[in-house]
Amino acid sequence: MSTIREHVLKTENEQIKNISDLDEVSTEIDIKQEECAKSDGEKFTIYIITIDNIKYRVPVSVLKYLKTLIIEKPGMTKFKVKKTGEGMDTSYTVIPLD
Repeated sequence: MSTIREHVLKTENEQIKNISDLDEVSTEIDIKQEECAKSDGEKFTIYIITIDNIKYRVPVSVLKYLKTLIIEKPGMTKFKVKKTGEGMDTSYTVIPLD
């Protein structure tokens, strides 16, 4: 059991950010899948990277974009993700940094 303070602080730390919040990302960072649930209980899978104990969601569209870039530029080791729009109108652009 935990105190309200511990629970609130733990919950805040467990929030998942978006990969576009990072200035740069290495192509060599480990990625994993996590199962989440919507408020109605429907389950779905997301991709997560962890940097300095902070989790970042990696949208599938970013992974597809990255695959194309890595095939065309096999030596690419760093990239940045730019996010535009909100909700269903969100789109991502992957920018190679090397």
